[in-house]
Amino acid sequence: MIRNVQSPSPAPPVSRRGLCFVISAPSGAGKSTIANALRAAEPRLKHSVSLTTRQPRPGETEGVHYHFRTMDEFQRMAGRGELLEWATVFGRGYGTPRAPVEAALAAGQDMVFDIDWQGHRQIREALPDDVVSLFVLPPSLSELERRLKGRGSDADEEIARRMDAALAEISHWREFDHVIVNSDLDRAIFEARSILTAARLRTTRQTGLAEFVTGFLG
Repeated sequence: MIRNVQSPSPAPPVSRRGLCFVISAPSGAGKSTIANALRAAEPRLKHSVSLTTRQPRPGETEGVHYHFRTMDEFQRMAGRGELLEWATVFGRGYGTPRAPVEAALAAGQDMVFDIDWQGHRQIREALPDDVVSLFVLPPSLSELERRLKGRGSDADEEIARRMDAALAEISHWREFDHVIVNSDLDRAIFEARSILTAARLRTTRQTGLAEFVTGFLG
């Protein structure tokens, strides 16, 4: 599915703090597909395993697909500040555990998140210097609806609900650092990866850059 994406050469000998690459979009615009493609192509990009209160689906593994917790456990973690972002959606809790993300960033590892605008807002508030965000737009609402129907997994009522939710989601596009239109998946993946690369190379993020340059100047 991923074409014309080559693995990068080894990283240069400059240390840096990791970053949180947040990708948001209305359902059907392609955020999960883009995030999965980036993870497949970028060995230094780690997936943030979310926490959920729903029951595991067939084939899902604890700690790999989700951290499965009860609603009581979820609420206690949220109350203790152990979640970077969290929300209750249709009676189910979802959130991002704080500790593994902070450990990864300190170790220079990047994390990718495919979450909604509310999650993006919470993570940016919690880690204001570590977030780079991307919003993915569909080429049109009619194309978005076609993609949702093409999944063949939702009834008409659910698709109508998702379309209403899409308009609410799109209204927050200005809150993001970058916006792309996913009319061609390969190009969208290329553009998302370009944003990630540029964010990694920011002067302020390369914490070992000063020491590296000092070696040239003697």
